[in-house]
Amino acid sequence: MLHLAFYEPEIPPNTGNIIRLCANTGVQLHLIHPLGFAMETKALRRAGLDYREWAQVHEHKM
Repeated sequence: MLHLAFYEPEIPPNTGNIIRLCANTGVQLHLIHPLGFAMETKALRRAGLDYREWAQVHEHKM
């Protein structure tokens, strides 16, 4: 199993696209806080949050 870590991501569309990529490839995504946006932002939903139920996303707060 592959793991991908995003350290303090700031751009919602990029993060949404990575969520979609991870959902389609079976890679686990680790988001390390603080994030530069709220997980419910419109830009994130538009870019791939609809794939969130199929992606394995873990949030880590520092």
